[in-house]
Amino acid sequence: METLFKVFVTDIVWPSLEEELKTLEPIGAILEYIPSYSPQMLLDSVADADAILTCWNQIPEAALQVASKCKVIGRYGIGVDNIPVKLATKLGMFVTNVPDFCLDELSDQVMAYVLAFARQLLELDGRVKSGVWDRETEFPIRRLRGQVLGLVGFGHTARAVVPKAKAFGLKLLVHTPRLHSSQLPEGVTLASSLDELLACSDYVSIHAPLTEETEGLMGAKSFRTMKKSAILINTSRGPIIDEKALNAALENQEIAGAAIDVLSVEPPVQPIPWRNQPNVLLTPHSAFYSRESLKELARKGAENVSLVLQGKRPTHLVNPEVIATPQCRVSFT
Repeated sequence: METLFKVFVTDIVWPSLEEELKTLEPIGAILEYIPSYSPQMLLDSVADADAILTCWNQIPEAALQVASKCKVIGRYGIGVDNIPVKLATKLGMFVTNVPDFCLDELSDQVMAYVLAFARQLLELDGRVKSGVWDRETEFPIRRLRGQVLGLVGFGHTARAVVPKAKAFGLKLLVHTPRLHSSQLPEGVTLASSLDELLACSDYVSIHAPLTEETEGLMGAKSFRTMKKSAILINTSRGPIIDEKALNAALENQEIAGAAIDVLSVEPPVQPIPWRNQPNVLLTPHSAFYSRESLKELARKGAENVSLVLQGKRPTHLVNPEVIATPQCRVSFT
């Protein structure tokens, strides 16, 4: 088939581009992927690209400025904080993401965190392994049914948590500025404010995107508002939490513990302050991960790009306002 499009892939966390090729080759697209490249190589590669696919790598504004043919920047994932969306919109480029992948994996991991702390598995495991046969824990084990799980944000991932949490008898409280209580599923209550959610929840799970409004959202004041017996869970983005404030809250026992899957710097370049705290569960940004979810992510990320290159609206468009702008680079068929 004649080559019609060039798609530049900045990075992937799976073995090959098999899924992307299945989707993009039939429309005449070739893929260029350089596993390790310099900033200049990036600028050279995007200069004639019709599309960019990116996972973790930061896309600098300079790359967009030289990508004069680029119609779409596709994010492998949910958050788009590694893409200069405002500039892309100004230049007429579509930005897409995949907000509906890994819903099973992430919601399973949130519930795994809840169950681990509810049953005090970390402490009990450590005691038995050290030769202590004692079921009395520092924080008393309480029946999970009837406790409150607070969800900060209510997008796809938070919604996937709801039926699993309800199956364990948890009460669900949500803080989201974008929804009315009538838009929530049965059995989910809308908190009047973030402070109300924090004060009432036994578990607080973060499901918000990283934006100017949410960066540092969970700080010293938030931790003082939470119950001393509460557990913080973050599978969203590290900078939503003020990590110094979290460390202080854990050291001062202002909260009972935390399950952290994401950090402000990944992988960490300095020792994590709370790494030795017995009431903290740390995982390496793995809540999204399974063989199935990675395959799904690669396919859906490529499908968004394929649709745009064919002059069709993508399944998930981050900046729909670009369509009405005179500089929009996509003509719909």
